[in-house]
Amino acid sequence: MKKVKSKVVDVGGVKIGEDNPVVVQSMTNTPTQDVMATLNQVEKLVNRGCELVRVAVPDSEAGEALSEIVDSSPVPIIADIHYSPDLALMALNAGVDKLRLNPGNITDPEAIEDIAREAASRSIPIRVGVNSGSLSKDIVGKYGRSPKAMVISAEEEIELLENQGFDQIVVSLKSSEVNKTIEANEIFSRKYDYPLHLGVTEAGGGRSGLIKSAIGIGTLLREGIGDTIRVSLTGDPEEEVGAAYDILKSLGIRNRGIDFVSCPTCGRTEIDIQGLEQELEQRLADLEDSVRVSLMGCSVNGIGEAGSSNLGLVGTARGGVLYVDGEQKDLISDSDIETVVSRMEKEIRNYEKGE
Repeated sequence: MKKVKSKVVDVGGVKIGEDNPVVVQSMTNTPTQDVMATLNQVEKLVNRGCELVRVAVPDSEAGEALSEIVDSSPVPIIADIHYSPDLALMALNAGVDKLRLNPGNITDPEAIEDIAREAASRSIPIRVGVNSGSLSKDIVGKYGRSPKAMVISAEEEIELLENQGFDQIVVSLKSSEVNKTIEANEIFSRKYDYPLHLGVTEAGGGRSGLIKSAIGIGTLLREGIGDTIRVSLTGDPEEEVGAAYDILKSLGIRNRGIDFVSCPTCGRTEIDIQGLEQELEQRLADLEDSVRVSLMGCSVNGIGEAGSSNLGLVGTARGGVLYVDGEQKDLISDSDIETVVSRMEKEIRNYEKGE
């Protein structure tokens, strides 16, 4: 797929845009003023492959915690700012690597220009983060909460930033509605070359959130649009990171961790495929290299899938037959699911290490 051209923005050493890999990010849900809890969650996110982490800055107490978080974080920290220009300046003084500003609730032109000048002096980029649910009253009054309204909201803030000679800008145009998200990003990408941060905001949790995010983000990536992504799910932020890589893997854009191939199961299934996949996914969440693993219930498609994967398991009446790089190895008894899971985990980790 051909990538839409975008300029490069450097966020604490992580480059977004142009031909750089699509960057995966997430956001902590801990109280930011609880420094240890926030840093612990940052570490967990990083272990899952997260490359940028955003933290909420709702008040000065959170702002005061930023410098310690920034100093101790293994990845760049982004400050999420709403309503208060003073908190944006406070975050810059604390040394954050990027600001996210909401043009729907920080609307004073002079304040935005002050932030731009301070950010420019520190070479700190700004994300113009538009959400359809928090557009300004003026824009909603003229255009509703349409894709056009979202783009205009971004344009107005970009103009204020550019008036100060500031161009280290990333833009996001998010809606809880998939079609609005897609259309807004398509319109913007035809007019500007600023890198785009993709996501379907307030997508929900569980199956609903995953499906909406996969369709919205995946459609745009397939069109070559998008430079960094966050999968916004209700729940554990670690799941956002895993889902982000699943979307990228499915499109062949980036590979990290296990790429599972597993059958939908039917009356021929000879082994607990669902239990195996769920347990392995949990145990191997820290895996960095990409490993294709087939878990198949029977031999109908199982032998072919296992034969074209790095590792495979094919269910039989006597247990699971292990394949490594297409070669049949031995039978793993399924009398105890823990035995099968432990053996597969060991084989997968050894394979990643090249052993």
